[in-house]
Amino acid sequence: MDRRMRTAGRLGLVAVLLAVCVALCSCGSQMKAQTVTDMVADTGDSFMGDWMGVYRGNDGISVEFAAQVIGSGEDKYRINILDAFDLGLAPSTVLEAKLDGEKVTFQGVAGHYVQGQGVLDGETFKGGYSGQDGGTFEMSRVVRLSPTLGQKPPRGAIVLFDGKSTGEWQHPGKEGAITWPIIDGAMQVAKGNIVTRRKFTDYKLHIEFRTPYMPTKRGQARGNSGVYLQGRYEIQVLDSYGLEGLDNECGGIYRVARPRVNMCAPPGQWQTYDIAFRAPRSDNSEKKTDNARLTVIHNGVKIHDQIEIPGPTGGALDGEELLPGGIFLQDHGDPVQYRNIWLVEVE
Repeated sequence: MDRRMRTAGRLGLVAVLLAVCVALCSCGSQMKAQTVTDMVADTGDSFMGDWMGVYRGNDGISVEFAAQVIGSGEDKYRINILDAFDLGLAPSTVLEAKLDGEKVTFQGVAGHYVQGQGVLDGETFKGGYSGQDGGTFEMSRVVRLSPTLGQKPPRGAIVLFDGKSTGEWQHPGKEGAITWPIIDGAMQVAKGNIVTRRKFTDYKLHIEFRTPYMPTKRGQARGNSGVYLQGRYEIQVLDSYGLEGLDNECGGIYRVARPRVNMCAPPGQWQTYDIAFRAPRSDNSEKKTDNARLTVIHNGVKIHDQIEIPGPTGGALDGEELLPGGIFLQDHGDPVQYRNIWLVEVE
């Protein structure tokens, strides 16, 4: 839907997209693409989420594309038209859309001169558009799942949450059971931060999370939480679907490093962090000689690789970097959910 996607460039892009589609469906390093409706999160919104489609210009050329439909509340949406998912490139076209029953009207924003309308019919959305490159389009809903979603803990792993018991967790500085309820096998954030009773040094951590669908909220008020390693270094949890991917958005090491690519899935969909953490090192006089380092794989894609963290991030439990620490999950007032949490200690 943008003038730069024309003629020879269009044909080359089709080949690239076909290759990307194959990779998405078969490669363990990418999110898996599926078109099954029972994998879509039950958010009550049939339009929000990932789509793939084809638009056919009046010049007779067809081009495949990917799209992210982001809910803005009151039946309004932003649509990012992408060359392909997960490349970390800016959208080729950005649209504002309005849903009225099954009818969707849209127009380009920020210099994208296109407008049109279509019909939303279950898993398909099709219609026409005018502007610099007029034509028709058809999109199909896809659900892209992390290849490690539901991964079972290996032999020797420490299971921190199995969907049934929260006994490994406590509220910082308090004894007794935590107040977070278990809902369908997941802990839901409620009334206070939680941290593991055990403390760790070096490890590989697997954790799954789901942000709520809060279309009228913006920025840090939209499904906010965080995973703190050793209770000191935060990897942000947030509904950042379709955003730029900053250091205070999903996958960001808070105020330290932005993710290589924004791998945030749509709200309401389960996601994974697979994290390799190396604690700070010290000399014989107990002075820090090397900062904490971590690698993060978000939904199957490496977004941080041996990132060095100079010190505790905002909201840390303490600044005692040379001591072991627990896994700390943040309550930021939003009903984020966590499940399938386990780690393997590394000697």
